[in-house]
Amino acid sequence: MNTLIELYDDRAIENILAPDMFRPQRIIYLCPGEIAQDRSRQEKLKDFFKRRGWNPELIFMEASLFKADRILRQLLTIGEKYPDCALDVTGGSDAALFAAGMFTAQTGVPAFTYSRKKNRFYDISGAAFADNLLCDLAYSVEDFFLMAGGTLLPGRVDNAVLSKYLSDFDPFFDCFLQFRRDWTDIISYIQRVSPCEYGQVPPLSIQGKYTVKGDHGSRNSANEAALQELERINYIQDLKIVRGESVSFRFRDLNARAWLRDVGSVLELYTYKACIDTGIFNDVISSAVVRWDDVLGHGSVTNEIDVMAARGVIPLFISCKACDIKTEALNELAILRDRFGGKGAKAAIVTTEPCNAAARHRAAQLGIAVIDLEELKGDQIVQRLKVIMKAQ
Repeated sequence: MNTLIELYDDRAIENILAPDMFRPQRIIYLCPGEIAQDRSRQEKLKDFFKRRGWNPELIFMEASLFKADRILRQLLTIGEKYPDCALDVTGGSDAALFAAGMFTAQTGVPAFTYSRKKNRFYDISGAAFADNLLCDLAYSVEDFFLMAGGTLLPGRVDNAVLSKYLSDFDPFFDCFLQFRRDWTDIISYIQRVSPCEYGQVPPLSIQGKYTVKGDHGSRNSANEAALQELERINYIQDLKIVRGESVSFRFRDLNARAWLRDVGSVLELYTYKACIDTGIFNDVISSAVVRWDDVLGHGSVTNEIDVMAARGVIPLFISCKACDIKTEALNELAILRDRFGGKGAKAAIVTTEPCNAAARHRAAQLGIAVIDLEELKGDQIVQRLKVIMKAQ
């Protein structure tokens, strides 16, 4: 097989797996008109394959979504020009699949498919080379965005340094659990006593008042026990408190400073480490910012996924919430999963609050797993992630 015919599918991974597995010299995509004319999208696909280490010839042919007879004529023309072709029937419209069946019956061209459940390719007709073949591909988080026409941008977290802090994240989360009800005020206090002028290097040494202005005209005093615990776990150092008057300390480093000034960082870092601790993912990223290019004619749209992980050809999208789960958050997570992951992708939402029945019901409707406060307290997140990924 030197030529592979792909029935273009809205789910990006359906257009990728067979070509990347068998690596033919040429790939012919029978696709809708908007894809056949979208040079930017085609270049993204070429870039994806180059990133994977090969450079096949890509041909995009406009095909009808509903006229099987027209698709059949196109397939017959392709078969005459490229007699060494094979056909992947994993994706595509109903009409395309119907035409593909007639095409293989008339010509004997090999046809095969991919089973997500089994993670194997199977011979449909005359494709013994694909029968019961395990798909051993592994994609990075960035790969999933690129194959779907997106771009991974730098996020709030420098993932390159996180491996040096892994042992610090569990104590940080334990500190959060101890002071959960006051955490927003604690972080707000640290923000107020550690300002920084725009464009300057943030200072590590802090000197502030014991009581500062809070939100909506309130007053926010130093939580002495929390600051002492943060010193004990080495997120801050040289803590000195003069009750009612002043507080001084030094952030351990710039990363600790950033995490102690962001109310959601503690949960995101804990979840990131939990993904690492499962031992099942080949790639994990905290704060994955993705840019969708030319979405519905509106130019670029940017979204952030708090934690994203990849296990082979299956991505996991995780949203971390230090608040109650809202329907909007579930809907956004489902859209991102479907847009960049496809039918086999997984999604989970992790919350530091108990999850109510209504939110659980909506999450179940959308196929999103929920990990809430009780499971976090019970140190169950690693096992839950394995269950979600079916890797027990």
